Amino acid sequence: MSTVKVLPLLEPEAVAPCCPPLTERPLTAEEAERTALMFKALGDPVRLRLFSAVASHEGGEACVCDISDVGVSQPTVSHHLKKLREAGLLSSERRGTWVYYRVEPAVLAAMGALLTRAATA
Repeated sequence: MSTVKVLPLLEPEAVAPCCPPLTERPLTAEEAERTALMFKALGDPVRLRLFSAVASHEGGEACVCDISDVGVSQPTVSHHLKKLREAGLLSSERRGTWVYYRVEPAVLAAMGALLTRAATA
């Protein structure tokens, strides 16, 4: 008799879009806080370069070993990647000794929609 137990797979938590387009309605205090955190994270040139490196990397994800050449030390790269994760812009997964990062597609879509002008009727 087999003692193998099948465990359910855990789905990664989906990141909820930050908010509606700015032209749709005023943001709530909570929406403004979350949106400001995302834009603040991208307001640093090193973070913006790291975010761009991950977003444009083949396959939609990048190993930290492939994106760390942004002119700062490795501990500084790790700090900036942590800030991007905390802002909900990146997700990460450890594989062996390396960490792989990916841009959350829902976040990109929401940020794009936030700044898109609503269609006029």
